[in-house]
Amino acid sequence: MTASSPPEQPPTTESHPFLQGLSKHRGAPPTIIVIFGASGDLTARKLLPAIYNLEVDNLLPPDFFLIGFGRKPLSDDDFRSFAQENVAQHSRRDLEDPIWERLGSRIMYHSGNYDDLEAYKAFAERVDKMEDEVGRQFQLLFYVSTPPTVFQPILENLGHSGLSRRHHGSALMSKVVLEKPFGRDLDSARELNGILCDQFDESQVYRIDHYLGKETVQDLLVQRFANSIFEPIWNYHYVDHIQITVAEALGVGSRAGYYNQSGALRDMIQNHTMQLLSLIAMEPPVSNDPEDIRNEKVKLLKAIQPVRLDEEQNDVVRAQYTEGLIGGEKVPGFLQEQDIPQDSSTETYAAIRLSIDNWRWNGVPFYLRSGKRMARRVTEIAVQFKNPPGNLFSDSDKFHLAGNSFVMQIQPDEGATLLLNSKIPGLENRIQPVKMHFRYATTYGSNTPEAYERLILDAMIGDSTLFIRGDEAEASWKLYTPILDHWQASGNKGVETYAAGSWGPTAADKLLWGSKQEWRKIGP
Repeated sequence: MTASSPPEQPPTTESHPFLQGLSKHRGAPPTIIVIFGASGDLTARKLLPAIYNLEVDNLLPPDFFLIGFGRKPLSDDDFRSFAQENVAQHSRRDLEDPIWERLGSRIMYHSGNYDDLEAYKAFAERVDKMEDEVGRQFQLLFYVSTPPTVFQPILENLGHSGLSRRHHGSALMSKVVLEKPFGRDLDSARELNGILCDQFDESQVYRIDHYLGKETVQDLLVQRFANSIFEPIWNYHYVDHIQITVAEALGVGSRAGYYNQSGALRDMIQNHTMQLLSLIAMEPPVSNDPEDIRNEKVKLLKAIQPVRLDEEQNDVVRAQYTEGLIGGEKVPGFLQEQDIPQDSSTETYAAIRLSIDNWRWNGVPFYLRSGKRMARRVTEIAVQFKNPPGNLFSDSDKFHLAGNSFVMQIQPDEGATLLLNSKIPGLENRIQPVKMHFRYATTYGSNTPEAYERLILDAMIGDSTLFIRGDEAEASWKLYTPILDHWQASGNKGVETYAAGSWGPTAADKLLWGSKQEWRKIGP
């Protein structure tokens, strides 16, 4: 077996602008990526296409291999065919034969049960043989893309087989990437952290949240700290409130069984939405070092005040969608979806008001909402600024004066919008709000790298900036576990409803402070 050579003329920054500044990624050591759950949906739709596109851009190390590890008895050729079919179907770029031949020759499969230690020992022997043939040692990157029920046997067998503690001199040569959900509550997250720490050092662990790999999420730190017009006003003196919306137009679909055990709080808010919150609200890190950035995220999460759950002061609203119209078509309510029990109290929508107890955000409410079957699919962060002091333009009959806002849209139409006030042309002195738009597709083109491309690449080179640390996961669960416990004890009591195709229940309006605050009506 010989390692494939890189293309003679790799893509240049002129032909592919997204390669600019990626020189650090060319230092990935010889690597074997091992995907547990190799025949699963995530592997097919996201992981295999991401690895293919990294090969297109010549960002995989020359000595690179991909091995699927699964319970299905497949041959290497079977798995290569599976990989080729799914890359052709799901890749953001067309499958090109020369590139696929180069990558496909380095794709293999290893069959074994996740709880069978002998399968891991056999795999270790296979890696030893590959290293002997290539003449160098490989970094092993274990990507656990399986249901959480088998996390424990996989992690423990990686440890018991010695695969988790491979060394090259003093350097550890094994890493593990773990897909969400990382626990169901604080206790289960702590238990999973304990299992991980028994078999791996924290420096070897990469807890993945694909939202952090999105271009616009990565851009949050740039917008905040690379533009002097923002950072001086990014505090309670100037910010009125911040809204974070993660809305989906789809219902539960084929995921009804999973979703009924999860709900909006676990599925979206505890992970994705809190990552957006921590990046938009954290203090400036002292450097770009991954640990400096992750330290500030943890500090921010720990500064969030406990959520109030009593009837007089309630910071949380939960709801289920009823039948309604999506795109002009009638859709059923949550309780009418297949495999959903009629007495289910699972929330398909959750809205939360959070308060951060630190100097920067004293008195500034953060409003988070996420739901299914909402008016449209959109993820955005909206920073609403206070009105300027004085009454120069206070005549509401004459001047339509709006508070300035800065909106970062994460998906689907990635970009940013700044709302300003401007004089309407004419002889009279009239004012109206105007929007300044920046769109990624317009400036950079639409074929941007997928989130998993960046995350897999960063895991290979050991950059943990966009991954979640163990104490960060626990800090988030510490905030949300009391809510989940309260809801479980309450049953169906307090579950609101909203029509499919709307922006959520009217009860969520009560979370907003003051007469001038309202949920954003996000247009197409």
